[in-house]
Amino acid sequence: MERDMLNYALLFDTYGGLLTEKMQLCCDLRYNQDLSLGEISELEGISRQAVRDNLARAEAQMNELEDKLGVVRMGLRLESAREELEMAKLLAMDLGDGSEEVIDRIDNAIRHMEEGTYGL
Repeated sequence: MERDMLNYALLFDTYGGLLTEKMQLCCDLRYNQDLSLGEISELEGISRQAVRDNLARAEAQMNELEDKLGVVRMGLRLESAREELEMAKLLAMDLGDGSEEVIDRIDNAIRHMEEGTYGL
């Protein structure tokens, strides 16, 4: 359940602007502010079922967008690759046997990934 919450928080951060205003509000309260369905219902003056319906529609829409576009998946892959490059850089620095060119190339790859210019 906690993993789902984190997953939907990531999806909402990425695709939230494409949801209706009501869906955005429900998602923000649920995933960013960690309110329960009952708390959201009380706060917004709508039924608990209406909150659940808004969240279900938002989740379906965000999942569909992610299936088609893969923005979150790609971001997670790039972050993982960046971490691997950082580890390789530390290993190369520990070797200390003239591996400065390797360290420079790793630094360049990390910079390009962070700037979004990798492969361009």
